Amino acid sequence: MMMRIGETPKAGQRYVHRPGAYAILRRGSDILLTFQERPEPEFQLPGGGVEVGEHPIPALHREIFEETGWRAANLRKLGAFRRFTFMPEYDLWAEKLCSVYVGTPVLKLSDPIEKGHHAVWMPMSEAVDALGNDGDRMFLSSLIEQL
Repeated sequence: MMMRIGETPKAGQRYVHRPGAYAILRRGSDILLTFQERPEPEFQLPGGGVEVGEHPIPALHREIFEETGWRAANLRKLGAFRRFTFMPEYDLWAEKLCSVYVGTPVLKLSDPIEKGHHAVWMPMSEAVDALGNDGDRMFLSSLIEQL
């Protein structure tokens, strides 16, 4: 069974399964984050939903580019977790199945193309506290301990 991080599911609430892929993109002691303005301003690992019929790696490359303007390489899966949350941008309660990867940012092609996202470089030690969800913080903390 996959580890649950964050809020406990609400009794009687129906959740939509929502697989996603997210990346810790390292350059030295910094990582590339996306700052999402809405629905709530927060720093996030670049990534997002994996569409039906889409493989997680191409989905992750697509999401990284949309949210940061960067291309990444050497993506390696670190693990996965579940989180139960309301997604106001989609007006749905979701059971997010989050796969977390580590990789290397290799080329900035443009500014982010997804509206309301900004690419931000941040020291890993600061990013642990800045990230918006417990699962992302846990995976980044674990990676820092291994370095």
